Amino acid sequence: MALSPAVMGVVNVTPDSFFPASRTVATDEAIARGRSHFLFGADVVDVGGESTRPGATPVSESEELARVLPVVRALALHGPVSIDTQKEAVARAAVAAGASVVNDVSSSLYAVAGELGVGYVALHRQGDSLTMQDNPTYDDVVGEISEFLRGIAQDAQRSGVSQLWLDPGIGFGKSIEHNLTLLAHCDHFVELAKEFRAGVLIGTSRKRFLGQLGHDLDVDERLEGSLATEAWAMIEGVSMVRVHDVRETVQLRELLTRPLEAVTT
Repeated sequence: MALSPAVMGVVNVTPDSFFPASRTVATDEAIARGRSHFLFGADVVDVGGESTRPGATPVSESEELARVLPVVRALALHGPVSIDTQKEAVARAAVAAGASVVNDVSSSLYAVAGELGVGYVALHRQGDSLTMQDNPTYDDVVGEISEFLRGIAQDAQRSGVSQLWLDPGIGFGKSIEHNLTLLAHCDHFVELAKEFRAGVLIGTSRKRFLGQLGHDLDVDERLEGSLATEAWAMIEGVSMVRVHDVRETVQLRELLTRPLEAVTT
């Protein structure tokens, strides 16, 4: 296990993200949420202006820019900020406003990240937001996603990306069984990432499969499942978890890492 896996706190500047409590439509509210994430110990705050949940409707470039840029600009004064976007123009503008990581569910912006000299998160997604949960199908979910991420890692490094995270995309075109299989093989993705001196990012926070495992728990009832899967991922060696509940996750990290640090010092 990494002694100190990073915690990425989510700021959704959207009216339709899947977790209603995470929505911050007003700029001031979004900035306050991001600042609280930093105060609670987040290592990076991830700002997004377009929901990527299953069935989400895309927003225009101008609307996404209007949502995220003032938030990125304000939060970059307090700590590292990533921009969660699939649009090149939004990525470029956000980096100019202070973002230091591009978090890209489309895995298409690695050349932009390389050119701009910022970190990059590459995520596997089958389909897009409108289609990805219709009937996700794989012959070998671990093997196919590994092959995809290896190819993106190679392309990203050829494009000059020096700080890279690979995300197998839990919940993005995956069934419950696929998600559980990916979680069970976190260590496999960690070893894959090491080939590229990269890290692994896992995002399970509040996702639907946790509710389905827990007898149709509502999104507000999925904190325990989120923490359990994040603990597993940390123990398996991932380098970052993306979460809505920063304070609880940072406390979890401390509980997991302090005993190990005591043994190794």
